[in-house]
Amino acid sequence: MILLLLSSAFVTLLLVANIIAVKLIDFGPWVVPAAVIVYPLTFLITDTIGELYGRRTATRVVWTGFGMSLLMLVMVYIGQVIPPAAIWEGQDAYEEMLGSVPRVVMASMLAYLVSQHHDVFAFHFIRRVTGGKHLWLRNISSTVVSQAIDTLLFISIAFGGTVTFAVLSSMLLGQYIIKLIIAVLDTPLCYGLVWIIRRHGGREI
Repeated sequence: MILLLLSSAFVTLLLVANIIAVKLIDFGPWVVPAAVIVYPLTFLITDTIGELYGRRTATRVVWTGFGMSLLMLVMVYIGQVIPPAAIWEGQDAYEEMLGSVPRVVMASMLAYLVSQHHDVFAFHFIRRVTGGKHLWLRNISSTVVSQAIDTLLFISIAFGGTVTFAVLSSMLLGQYIIKLIIAVLDTPLCYGLVWIIRRHGGREI
């Protein structure tokens, strides 16, 4: 049940991030996709799953998220091409916002597959090297590098050619800095989730 809840939260956060990434927001001096407030939490969940249930389970959850992203992409496209009702005036708004989702999702999926698999690999490599100690070290270290990979791939593919180079550079730098901050701040959450789940009968590897 606990693994199901974690997996469901992971997929939900991933799909929400794919949708709201089309909106650009000002975050201090930077312009970043709105998804920056959601997507980093997926790494927290895969690290928690990996810590409790092992690398193979974490990898399966990553692939499940990939499959659900593809399904969402298909459903959004079908919703776009179905002729609207004569009384509905929102087709242009739908296409303007969700019409760019396929490019964003494709960028997200490529960045997602590379970065999440690296995160799972790095997390368990560090876990093995440290003999299962220092959860904070593997949580932060694996996420820092994985987020750099994700940011570079996602921003370049999703927004390259649609904004100026200055804006693109601002998005790259801003999103990565924000992700670094979240990576540090979510470490106590990772400890807390692991402790609570172990305390209430979650299986430990």
